[in-house]
Amino acid sequence: MTLHLPEPVTAYFQADKADSETVARCFTDDAVVKDEGHAYHGRVAIKKWKEETSAKYVYTCEPLKCESQDGKVVVTCRLDGNFPGSPADLRFFFELTGEQIASLEIIP
Repeated sequence: MTLHLPEPVTAYFQADKADSETVARCFTDDAVVKDEGHAYHGRVAIKKWKEETSAKYVYTCEPLKCESQDGKVVVTCRLDGNFPGSPADLRFFFELTGEQIASLEIIP
């Protein structure tokens, strides 16, 4: 079964396989990412977050389920890699503005 994701979400997961600059371009200028108890505000901080995460962990991310919840796109993904608790199913809560991501919160 094919999973149908909104274009900005598809772009994010494709960029996640590339580099931090490509990931940062998926977001609005004033976007916020919340991950592992930290918040990253703006593209510069989001780029740094992605750089640090990529240096720390090697992982694959497979989107399994997509649904709408309280105006957000919620994607459940299976992450497998060299991080504690791997593999793990995580939920990605995306808030979209046009064709970009305004916020992303990643929750175990």
